[in-house]
Amino acid sequence: MSAAAGARDRDSSGGSNLDSLRPNGKGLFVDQSSRGQDKPDNLLPRQTKSKSEITDMVRSSTITVSDKAHILSMHKFGLRETLVKSHLMQKEEDYTYIQNFRFFVGTYNVNGQSPKECLRPWLSHGIQAPDVYCVGFQELDLSKEAFFFHDTPKEEEWFKAVSESLHPDAKYAKVKFIRLVGIMLLLYVKQEHAAHISDVEAETVGTGIMGRMGNKGGVAIRFQFHTTSICVVNSHLAAHTEEYERRNQDFKDICSRMQFCQVDPSLPPLTIGKHDVILWLGDLNYRIEELDMEKVKKLIEEKDFQTLYAYDQLKAQMAAKAVFEGFTEGELTFQPTYKYDTGSDEWDTSEKCRAPAWCDRILWKGKNITQLSYQSHMALKTSDHKPVSSEFDIGVRLKDEELYRKALEEIVRSLDKMENANIPSVSLSRLEFCFQNVKYMQLQVESFTIHNGQVPCQFEFINKPDEESYCKPWLNAKPSKGFLLPDSAVEIDLEIFVSKTMATKLNSGEDKIEDILVLHLERGKDYFLSVSGNYVPSCFGSPIHTLCYMREPISDLPLETVRELTLMPLWNEDDGSQLENPMEIPKELWMMVDFLHRYAAQEEDLFQQPGRRLEFEQIRDCLDTGMIDNLDTLSLSNHSVAEALLLFLESLPEPVICYSAYHNCLECSGNYTASKQVISTLPTFHKNVFHYLLAFLRELLKNSKKNHLDENILASIFGSLLLRNPAGQQKLEMAEKKAQEFIHQFLCNSP
Repeated sequence: MSAAAGARDRDSSGGSNLDSLRPNGKGLFVDQSSRGQDKPDNLLPRQTKSKSEITDMVRSSTITVSDKAHILSMHKFGLRETLVKSHLMQKEEDYTYIQNFRFFVGTYNVNGQSPKECLRPWLSHGIQAPDVYCVGFQELDLSKEAFFFHDTPKEEEWFKAVSESLHPDAKYAKVKFIRLVGIMLLLYVKQEHAAHISDVEAETVGTGIMGRMGNKGGVAIRFQFHTTSICVVNSHLAAHTEEYERRNQDFKDICSRMQFCQVDPSLPPLTIGKHDVILWLGDLNYRIEELDMEKVKKLIEEKDFQTLYAYDQLKAQMAAKAVFEGFTEGELTFQPTYKYDTGSDEWDTSEKCRAPAWCDRILWKGKNITQLSYQSHMALKTSDHKPVSSEFDIGVRLKDEELYRKALEEIVRSLDKMENANIPSVSLSRLEFCFQNVKYMQLQVESFTIHNGQVPCQFEFINKPDEESYCKPWLNAKPSKGFLLPDSAVEIDLEIFVSKTMATKLNSGEDKIEDILVLHLERGKDYFLSVSGNYVPSCFGSPIHTLCYMREPISDLPLETVRELTLMPLWNEDDGSQLENPMEIPKELWMMVDFLHRYAAQEEDLFQQPGRRLEFEQIRDCLDTGMIDNLDTLSLSNHSVAEALLLFLESLPEPVICYSAYHNCLECSGNYTASKQVISTLPTFHKNVFHYLLAFLRELLKNSKKNHLDENILASIFGSLLLRNPAGQQKLEMAEKKAQEFIHQFLCNSP
């Protein structure tokens, strides 16, 4: 299950989903289900919408898409349209002017509470009616159901509370609404601006455990306001004072993984950084360090926020250029917004007694941005956080239609003259790429530069004959397509990243780090790039029975032995003819479980909080080299080892409960006796691993008062790892719930 499964992306007050709608070549929404039907050519462009149409749009909160991006009003995107857009962007100052619009940005960690008080003191008191509202929440719902990507009634409750508290002096249209578990972002605009909002997209990135759980991460909405591109990000980063490096990594992951599809399919996805204006809000969780609790409280009492701010982690990390590089934050003139006793203005008096901190922040990046206010709102007492708001005047570029028409005509005439004059030609800085010692889930990057000649060109990596993609699944080119103006250049990154779906074939030698990329120029020639390298075999992606026959670390075995054991059929394991003295369970599994049993049995939030990426690489290397003592000496986080265990189980090409037993398990998920019978039919090594893991999980439950784990949490986490839907088969209704119920039985009953 992916983080996207838990995302809510809504565009109307009725909660309808517009994922089935996509813009056509005229910048108008068309229903994908009717793609084969002819569409009328006389549909109104956005600029000529009647007043009644705009009113209807506001009433229903439906989104319109501008045809600005489709300059020539053609159904097909191509090099000419791309060049026109590029030239228009270069000449933008010739036909646009800047006008300020008032933006309200607010963030509130509501600690899983329902709204209990009016939000107007936060959203609308003492300010003029904003043109745009960007309102973000974190920890909307802390229930186990929400954590594992189910719907939550809190979503509608808080949406209603916000909608009722917007400024009374204006009418607003909801543009977009997106949620990932407890992280929610709402975007509203004044009714009169709705016709000038276009190219709206929303995406989510989960940075929780295994890089997919959505209890931490970010949601974002990007849109075009007149001709200015704006991206609003709401994030909830890793908790705990000492985890500032994890917060830095969460920020980087959100930036690198958040990608928005463009209306023009010939262009690569947009990232957060590719916008004129970026507004970033949320519970960033950076704390105050190097001061004891009493000193912090004394400085707050004296309102000496400047001295206190010197010890703020976010300030230090930004100064070190470790995070939010290029962003700006206003002066903190309000007291820390965390942590309070719920329902009061008193600092935390719980057993944990958390130190005050400015967890809730608002930052920005871009030109023509003026911050007018930055404050907390002490009047709201629903949560252990206080909400924060900031008002901005943001200069948005508006188009002078007459000047725009003249610029467009001039560009088109210029292109007409040169269109067929020459054939595009480029030079590449290199054609051969060698990736040494590629490892499981460890990114490697090699770069090269495309230098263009005197003719504008569009480039794209294209599929080779009889192949479905331009490259093998472990390889990626960024960007994979684009266009170049005369005498310009672009740097291309070739990335290699081996994940669970590719590791087994690389271990077995069925696949190798070898590929040929074809770089194609429209109206020009093709260029061939050679990619080579070597993969370091890993226990990750190796079958259970293979690892049981590997008494030596996988790194010590000849490649041919690794290949033979990886290709050994699963059901041959019991005939005794393959190798002597197999182990009952993989030693790598034992190493991780033994570590967790000794050090992490009482660890709070085990299997729910992500580990550290560099530590995963250390753990992988320890397992692959057999350096068991290093697990104890590396000062590893318990959460890193726990996440490595989950990743190990996820990487198994055949899950612990074999695919052949999947449907039987679902059918008997309510019958413990029948369930035990199914487990008894598993191959010996798989059966051993199942019983070993369940015994370990039952041991963890004995410490539930300390680690806060229960049968439901563990069944939810391990159900989808131990019992997986066979690849290529349709997922059965309620399959996920039945898988959890199947595992739940074994957690509640002794063998």
